[in-house]
Amino acid sequence: MASVSNKKKIFNDPIYGFVSIPDELHFDIIEHPYFQRLRRIKQVSMTNLVYPGANHTRFAHSLGAMHLMRRAIQLLRGKGYEITDEELEAASIAILLHDSGHGPFSHTLENSIVHGISHEELSLKVMQQFNTIHENRLDMAIEIFTEKYYKGFLTKLISSQLDVDRIDYLKRDSFFTGVAEGSVNAERLLEMMEVVDNDLAIEAKGIYSVESFIVARRIMYWQVYMHKAVLSAEYMLRNILKRAKMLSQDRDLFATPALSFFLKSQNPFESDDPDFVLDKFCQLDDYDVMTAVKAWCDDGDRVLSELCRRLTDRHLFKIEMREGEFEPEYIEEIRNKIARLYGWSLEEADFMLLQGVSSNHAYHPKKPAINILYKDGTLKDISEASDQLNISVLSQPVVKHFICYPKELVQ
Repeated sequence: MASVSNKKKIFNDPIYGFVSIPDELHFDIIEHPYFQRLRRIKQVSMTNLVYPGANHTRFAHSLGAMHLMRRAIQLLRGKGYEITDEELEAASIAILLHDSGHGPFSHTLENSIVHGISHEELSLKVMQQFNTIHENRLDMAIEIFTEKYYKGFLTKLISSQLDVDRIDYLKRDSFFTGVAEGSVNAERLLEMMEVVDNDLAIEAKGIYSVESFIVARRIMYWQVYMHKAVLSAEYMLRNILKRAKMLSQDRDLFATPALSFFLKSQNPFESDDPDFVLDKFCQLDDYDVMTAVKAWCDDGDRVLSELCRRLTDRHLFKIEMREGEFEPEYIEEIRNKIARLYGWSLEEADFMLLQGVSSNHAYHPKKPAINILYKDGTLKDISEASDQLNISVLSQPVVKHFICYPKELVQ
């Protein structure tokens, strides 16, 4: 058994430099297979098909967010706010594990083979499992994560419209994609944080940093996360997994044991053995999915093999986007064209016609506000405080409808 001193490690992060693992509890959680799994899950799903450098992981993001949490609390303590060592440890562990319930390729599994439970709920289940392992030492971390702790500003540091999670992923994702416009000044944002009425606020002199943060989030959303090619690839993968799940009800399909379990199960998290199901889920990573996709390129099902070959070779579907809905007649016309092109049934053609809606608030006016604190003690919502018209404009939702289909239809 390693001594406590041997568990105080540092790692070299490309964003922040040397970052410390502060104590034995953090070390033991990070060393656990449930957390090490995050090394094998990319932070931004299929984005590397557009930005080749975007291969960073949820593991690195979680450690980065932990670093920012500890820095934020250090700065708040320096301003006289009382935050105990126990609260620091709890908030640090809560943010460390905030993404532990993510499946392979981000939200893809939530929309294809694992239904009825969100990654936030799964993260909570992972925390509860660690709490059992470590004899209830995560009680306070769970209270903070679930918004039940009386110091609400600690929860806001984890989840709000300006939290350490968002600060890290914007800074990290912009770095690895090379989209410089998406970068944010993390240190400046943390330096400007205050606590007012048990909530977070930003000093008025930091208003321009907040404006830049909101604009950066909008840029990253549409230029990276919702890039047309990324959307096409992610929806192709969703349909691959939906087709594989359908086929798995009647026959064995090549898959790792963990992936096979979820392909065959209808509502796995409603089983009588939730710990077994959680353990199976925490064996899943990007490698399970892509190994299967490569093998399915040669599967006997023509729909599955066609989709898998296209995704593996990056022959992505063409995507059309518009603000309004697509006419049902237009969608039906494309479906018929696909069926004729491949000589398939309309049911099979449905897997080659992807439909969806993407929407985004760079700043959401109906969620708890980012409040600006003035010297006289007054607070004002950033959308009102900003002298930039675009912040109020960015409070409006952007909704885009899209359809994807094989490019051969328009050649």
